[in-house]
Amino acid sequence: QNNPQVCPYGLYAEQLSGSAFTCPRPTNRRSWLYRILPSVCHKPFQPLQEGHLTHSWDEVEPDPNQLRWKPFEIPKAPQNKLDFVSGLHTLCGAGEPRGRHGIAVHIFVCNTSMLDRCLYNSDGDFLIVPQQGKLLITTEFGKMLVEPNEICVIQQGMRFSVEVFGETRGYILEVYGAHFELPDLGPIGANGLANPRDFLVPVAWYEDRQVPGGYTVISKYQGKLFAAQQDFSPFNVVAWHGNYTPYKYNLENFMVINSVAFDHADPSIFTVLTAKSTRPGVAIADFVIFPPRWGVANNTFRPPYYHRNCMSEFMGLIKGHYEAKEEGFQPGGASLHSMMTPHGPDADCFEKASKAKLEPERVAEGTMAFMFESSLSMAVTKWGLKTSNRLDKNYYKCWEPLKSHFNPNRR
Repeated sequence: QNNPQVCPYGLYAEQLSGSAFTCPRPTNRRSWLYRILPSVCHKPFQPLQEGHLTHSWDEVEPDPNQLRWKPFEIPKAPQNKLDFVSGLHTLCGAGEPRGRHGIAVHIFVCNTSMLDRCLYNSDGDFLIVPQQGKLLITTEFGKMLVEPNEICVIQQGMRFSVEVFGETRGYILEVYGAHFELPDLGPIGANGLANPRDFLVPVAWYEDRQVPGGYTVISKYQGKLFAAQQDFSPFNVVAWHGNYTPYKYNLENFMVINSVAFDHADPSIFTVLTAKSTRPGVAIADFVIFPPRWGVANNTFRPPYYHRNCMSEFMGLIKGHYEAKEEGFQPGGASLHSMMTPHGPDADCFEKASKAKLEPERVAEGTMAFMFESSLSMAVTKWGLKTSNRLDKNYYKCWEPLKSHFNPNRR
């Protein structure tokens, strides 16, 4: 029974619903939490300064150029203490949370742990990609240690607090109106890409702790932050059951699919998680990785080809050197190639790959790059273009040395 008249141990039953009650069973998400006090016990929410967190996409004029950012700077703790919430900076996005359709890309830089405060996102799901420093994330469902080369998803409405162990940085993909799920495999068959067994969820952990000085519960609601006070820890869930949970995944467990004859398969073969739109085959957002793998294609230009796309492509680098741009694209930095903006390997990469001996080779050894890809046309914030002071204004120059090799008499 989910909701007995009197719960064992004198607990309160509380349901957390991540989908409409009447969703089809395969997509219906909910969990029952059994807690010492229900989450309704708090003072009224009051506005909280949101800093560089925004969903206003009209702060600056649109910019269709290829954009690249140098690694985002982490403030030093003595001068400027930032925890996970105060260290959130919105870089780009589209749509808006009230209409329940859209995405946002955030950068987090922090140097101190959240103390007696937690966050929950009323607007959507957070897919968190740590790049430097590990995160110990306490949730209502239990704890998760998430290190670089792992990801975690905190779904809509779940309260969590982040402990860090020094200077910490990473990326967040926020999705409004849809949840992340595994992509369909089609002709790949039953096994491949990210396998369900490798996704880990917390086990119940609780603290029965009074906080006389006040515990702050922060809600991200309609793109703004609000804070409420209560006198006890929100992580007082003694037990839970259900299928609406936070979870984490180690990117090393990804089963890579690749071409073994010639040409490229589309980069969709590297999709770890997808948030589907209502149009079949079109995602609000895909989370895609480019892990270490073998390159064996015959008579083929092996790096990513030159490309224009009806999707927006935001890329980040967790570690190593991305194969198409070994210089300039650095861990902790990012790039954005907007809809129909051309992009591809830099001149140095093109020359090397055009002359390389085509034998089996390891690609991206020691590297993990990723992409947030979206069918939405993303706008960049004022912080991203100006305030951060990390925009690489010379990015376009990496293609300038490309030269014509055309010879009409050559066969």
